[in-house]
Amino acid sequence: MVVVVGVLLASVIYLLPTVKPDLWPHKQINLGLDLQGGMHLALEVETDKAVESTVERIAQEIREQLKKKRIRQVVVERVQGTLLSIRINNEDKIEQVKKLLDDEFRDLRLLSQSRADGTDTIMLDLPDKNRAHIKKMAVDQALETIRNRIDQFGVSEPDIRRQGQNRILIQLPGIRDTERAKDLIGKTALLEFKLVDDTHSLQAALKGDIPPGREILYEIDENPQTHRTTHTPFLIKKRTLLTGAYLTDARVQIDSRFNEPYVSITFDKKGARIFERITGENVNKRLAIVLDNNVYSAPVIQEKIAGGQARITGNFTTEEARDLAIVLRAGALPAPVKILEERTVGPSLGADSIRKGLISMMIGGIVVVLFMMIYYKISGLIADVALALNIVLIGAGLAAFQATLTLPGMAGIILTIGMAVDANVIIFERIREEIAVGRTPRAAVAAGFERATLTILDANVTTLIAAVVLFQFGTGPVKGFAVTLSLGVIASMFTALILSRLVFDFLLQKRKAKSLSI
Repeated sequence: MVVVVGVLLASVIYLLPTVKPDLWPHKQINLGLDLQGGMHLALEVETDKAVESTVERIAQEIREQLKKKRIRQVVVERVQGTLLSIRINNEDKIEQVKKLLDDEFRDLRLLSQSRADGTDTIMLDLPDKNRAHIKKMAVDQALETIRNRIDQFGVSEPDIRRQGQNRILIQLPGIRDTERAKDLIGKTALLEFKLVDDTHSLQAALKGDIPPGREILYEIDENPQTHRTTHTPFLIKKRTLLTGAYLTDARVQIDSRFNEPYVSITFDKKGARIFERITGENVNKRLAIVLDNNVYSAPVIQEKIAGGQARITGNFTTEEARDLAIVLRAGALPAPVKILEERTVGPSLGADSIRKGLISMMIGGIVVVLFMMIYYKISGLIADVALALNIVLIGAGLAAFQATLTLPGMAGIILTIGMAVDANVIIFERIREEIAVGRTPRAAVAAGFERATLTILDANVTTLIAAVVLFQFGTGPVKGFAVTLSLGVIASMFTALILSRLVFDFLLQKRKAKSLSI
């Protein structure tokens, strides 16, 4: 009795916040995307880009090693996407280059070596095993980065999971600003610090005469009044001096002079040392802050900057600055993501689904209640009370485990309404058989419950096993159905075998009833 009262009391405590918000500190039942509206996205991680980025990074490392060992007249480039080309213009340097590759870059696979017009060319690439590992890690890192961004964005109970080799499924219940959410999720957020080349002609570069090791990037500025955008070109040195990998924090601050928001960034100890060295070596030069190949600002370095602090300005709104800070804190995506599928469910459609689901639940419940009362009389009324408590237990379970109630989940609850009285029907028929052979009501109830228990357990446990398998291997709607079905099966066994038995024992022993209305 104490256990039953404790379970029922706990169920009411967990369920009350959903019925009457702010009554208890516990969270309410979470509604799925199909019930409260929101956004569904299917993303594809462009894992080939992650391989290309890795090859580009290795090419940069080879250039630095060549410079360190004073091996000149060697050109290192990434070609055809993921191939590495090393052109040696001095025959005397071939052995030195080969030794460097054997000592420092032995993981690279040698494809070919050729000589033409006095130039030796070595072609390299990554082995297939390394490529597969990079692609897998890219998806895993993208999944974690997107999850961090969404958590900081403030979406309650998002569903983010991997699908297949390079796809990510995202469900954001309750989201209203879908465009902002897509921008936040899809932004690569690769932060780079590069020097502006003021020695070569920008106009000549714009006409196609781009010097080696340079590129043209643009600063995009939108006028908030006219909504017109201007594209300011910059001739940028390709070499990245510092990346956002060294960031420890990014916060929105307000400029005291212009009353405009900007993003203040903080580097870790290593990043602070690198940033101090960069600013110390390039005083009076412009340092471009580049995010996803867009120049946000290119201030002139006035002096060496110590302390590992910098700021990103760009005529932001407060919302834009906040989103930029979020993606910088969460980290850059290892590769771009592409939206393959997008679905938006409006809140009105979700409300309509809830209304229809509740109507069907009420109609089904009323029909079952009336049938049990007419056919089994007072015993049927006991079964109806157990049915109502069964629904309370399911709702409490959803709130306690913070499971998400979906439209298929409501179908599972409606199915449980029929299954909940099914166990009582088996018990009542057993009791009727015992009464028919002349047993007393008390003995008939004891025998009926005893003989029906194994049958009920067998039927419900097999259903529970199927529900657990659906939950484990299903996705989306299937999982929602499996959750409520599992809770319903457990609750129906509790109410039928324990709660109903206590009521019968109370009537026959405490109230000393001489007959059963069954």
